[in-house]
Amino acid sequence: MTVIIIILTVLVSWQAFNNPELKGKLLFIPSAVKERGEYYRFLTHGFIHADFQHLLFNMYALYIFGTSVEFVFSQFLFGPIIGKVAYLLFYLIAIVAASIPDYLRHQDNRMYASLGASGGVAAIIWPYVMLDPWNWFIFPPLPAILLGIGYIAYSHYADKKGQSNVGHNAHLWGAIFGLVAYSVLVLAFEPALMQYFLQELMTPRGPNF
Repeated sequence: MTVIIIILTVLVSWQAFNNPELKGKLLFIPSAVKERGEYYRFLTHGFIHADFQHLLFNMYALYIFGTSVEFVFSQFLFGPIIGKVAYLLFYLIAIVAASIPDYLRHQDNRMYASLGASGGVAAIIWPYVMLDPWNWFIFPPLPAILLGIGYIAYSHYADKKGQSNVGHNAHLWGAIFGLVAYSVLVLAFEPALMQYFLQELMTPRGPNF
């Protein structure tokens, strides 16, 4: 399912790179949602990107985190078939949920628009963190748990600072959605996964590279 999402996103983004009209129709524009009822924009903006670098970064992160999270959904939470559907819904709902705060903030600003899968990708980070909190990354050289906490902290700081055109608010709320929604799913369907996370969290380990 992760590979399918990546392929679909690459194809739609590629088309939008060369078709400004298509890109304009898929952008998240809060004022268009409010004034014209174009609610589909909450979701469609997650399948287009500003440029190839933006697309590559998001899809690489989705592949790294998503394949492990999809495995957990399919093998531990819901089973092979329902798990893949649940994982897909988790990702798509995260894109929408991450956009709601920006809608509330910018619904009367006709100059505001955003795009990218970052909200959905950010949501996938925390299930990965809770699967293996002390897995170290080569870059940045941090364990997953500190990367997850740092991601939320930096997104909040950068959003408050507000000196770039990066959608830090969507990153922030995507990550928060991922943490809360996944925790609820785990506690409801497989509490042993939460116990496993807490046990792993209490046994830190150093880098293995």
